[in-house]
Amino acid sequence: MTATGDGDGVADGSATVGASGASGASGASGASGASGDEIARVFRDEHGRAVSVLIRSLGDIDLAEESVAEAFAVAVERWPVEGMPPSPAGWIITTARRRAIDRVRRESSRDRRHAESLVLTAADDPPPEEGPVRDERLRLIFTCCHPALGRPAQVALTLRLLGGLTTSEIARAFLVPEATMAQRIVRAKNKIRDAGIPYRVPHDSELPDRLSAVLAVVYLVFTEGHRATSGENLVRTDLCAEAVRLGRVLVELMPDEPEAAGLLALLLLTDARRGARTGPGGEPVLLAEQDRTRWDSGLVAEGHAIVRSCLRRGRPGPYQLQAAIAAVHTDASTAADTDWRAVLALYDRLLTLSPTAVVRLNRAVALAEVDGPAAGLREVDAVLADHPGLDRHPAPHVARTALLGRIGCPAEAAAEFDRAASLTENVAERAHLRREGDRARRGARGAG
Repeated sequence: MTATGDGDGVADGSATVGASGASGASGASGASGASGDEIARVFRDEHGRAVSVLIRSLGDIDLAEESVAEAFAVAVERWPVEGMPPSPAGWIITTARRRAIDRVRRESSRDRRHAESLVLTAADDPPPEEGPVRDERLRLIFTCCHPALGRPAQVALTLRLLGGLTTSEIARAFLVPEATMAQRIVRAKNKIRDAGIPYRVPHDSELPDRLSAVLAVVYLVFTEGHRATSGENLVRTDLCAEAVRLGRVLVELMPDEPEAAGLLALLLLTDARRGARTGPGGEPVLLAEQDRTRWDSGLVAEGHAIVRSCLRRGRPGPYQLQAAIAAVHTDASTAADTDWRAVLALYDRLLTLSPTAVVRLNRAVALAEVDGPAAGLREVDAVLADHPGLDRHPAPHVARTALLGRIGCPAEAAAEFDRAASLTENVAERAHLRREGDRARRGARGAG
């Protein structure tokens, strides 16, 4: 996923309680109060579905998103006192819907008949919608990925609505400044509103045109889970699991699309290594140092089978090639057994289809294994020269640390560790990078 040496490449906490405080939704159990972690888990699990239900019910993105945020703010106030409701997801959706109805009724500027119609429509759960996409979250992804929106706007808006990711987290996934990403999301919402783009399930014939954007969304959801941009833990298992689930649904929905299968294989083979990617204290463990007996052999076998099926189709795409790279890594019983020439050849093919800075960084890691660390370092520096904005992200600096260490420059490696640590908001990763920087400095003093 990213060039950090491991071999592959909550919503804003600022929501405040509404003026009334109480939502009118019943069902609190009266048991011991819910903890902050429990409420956060409900948010992670149910935010996307709640927003999707409200958008389909209300037809208004901002109203749906704000109402769900208000509902969670009420939950933060009430659940620690009253206890967790028997159905937390139902409580959130009901509370959000009632908040939305109250807001519509208060806004006298709205056409009265339209407001009353909206109130009646939103008063109950919307009826099941007929069509090929029946999964609630996947429906939201497909509807957000309307062709009238540009690709960055499609993906950014869906990540915001589906996963409740902060604008900062999404910006980091796109390697752009936070202000730039905020503008993209606002413009996407405005375009949907001004152009009257309907939030509906696309017809069968429309699905292929939206598949590429949908795959990108699922991929980035997993990427954020695989290496969280912020927070205490390196991995967000909830996002990884959701992305894998969505990947499976996509393959069931579109079994003849090899890139959907390729994405699923990539997610499975990457997620298979999750148990070995962190140490006892939550610190990152690099691919070469992982205990491969802790990899999930079932996921590895399933991923390999899908890759073989993709190869037989003979229609390679970016996700299939990334899955093939992951298959080479997971096929090696030890790090020394990795066929790095095959990895490099696959990255060369991937670069022709997806000539991005991230692909070039990952290719540089493979190049270092084949042609030596000096060659890899030159390529990393070339990527930084071609993409100056990348200097604000930790990935290239992490890549440089290992290569500098291998060519005997521990002092320079220590400086790169410090630079990378200053650029990450993930607590576990920052602590790890600082420890490695201190170790490199000790090595430099010893060499001196």
